[in-house]
Amino acid sequence: MTATVRGAGPSPAPVRRRATVRTLGVLGALGALVLLALVSVSVGSNPLPFGEVWNLLLHPDDGFASIVVHEQRIPRTLLVVVVGAALGVAGALMQSLTRNPLADPGILGVNAGASLAVVVAVAVFGVASIWFYLWFAFAGAALAAVAVYLLGGAGRQSPTPARLALAGVAISMAISALVQTVILADQNAFNEFRFWAAGSVEGRGYPVLFAVAGFIAVGLVLALSAAPALNALALGEDTGRALGVRVARTRALVMVAVTLLAGAATAAVGPIMFIGLGVPYLARAICGPDQRWVVPYSIVAAPVVLLVADVLARVVIAPQEVQVGIMAAILGGPVFIAIVRRRRIEAL
Repeated sequence: MTATVRGAGPSPAPVRRRATVRTLGVLGALGALVLLALVSVSVGSNPLPFGEVWNLLLHPDDGFASIVVHEQRIPRTLLVVVVGAALGVAGALMQSLTRNPLADPGILGVNAGASLAVVVAVAVFGVASIWFYLWFAFAGAALAAVAVYLLGGAGRQSPTPARLALAGVAISMAISALVQTVILADQNAFNEFRFWAAGSVEGRGYPVLFAVAGFIAVGLVLALSAAPALNALALGEDTGRALGVRVARTRALVMVAVTLLAGAATAAVGPIMFIGLGVPYLARAICGPDQRWVVPYSIVAAPVVLLVADVLARVVIAPQEVQVGIMAAILGGPVFIAIVRRRRIEAL
């Protein structure tokens, strides 16, 4: 008798369910993003009735309330969305590239490197323009990422998740000490640094948004284009090469994307942690490990989390504000603790 071999491929029903969950997750995040963007425009330290806000959105005038809505809240909301997408995707790329679920632009020192470069640029050249120190933020972010990766892999063929996290903490602490040294020695650097040391979007308008939006857009495009190659590399470098992936080219492409995203975001609002850690983790829980879904989901979901942090930062001690970076750390800290407390931290 001949045995009948059943199909070895996945059953159509689970595949359809997974696709449905992915689609609903992205649509749900998109709906939450639109809702929170409207809330962000409606809520602020200057209390305005909701009806007046909606009327001013459709019929702006020259009054004070219209200036608050159109020149403060709208550009601030757009900047939070853009920066949130940048940080979320940067974290997703770093986690996929390093096979490390603890990778994050903040935890691995990328944001700290960008901060140090900005502070040194202000102290040396005395210029506090976003267009000036944006390039220094890119350079600092790239150098910090390379330093953490080399330190985390010292003595081994490939860095482990735990060693990369420890290397990131070490680099961040060293950079923080250097930053404090520079700002204490230079009053101009201190005055510039204190506005965004904890991560703040207060007072950020269209000039800052326009300065970083193009770089972040390029970084997002690079991230989307690298997603299929990252999926192949998840099977191992040898398998990836067999599937036609150029490993060195893919790594360089991802590092350029991370540098653009994290560097521009840090230059715009200062260092913000945990957005790039928690959002990709949530995206993989909903969408699975496929980077073709994780990256788009991070683009939509990360701004949702940062908008929640920004809205809470405005109202928790109103009429004063808390820096959004502090609120993001309060929201993201428990996620980091939950991941670390797992019995085994596995590489992705």
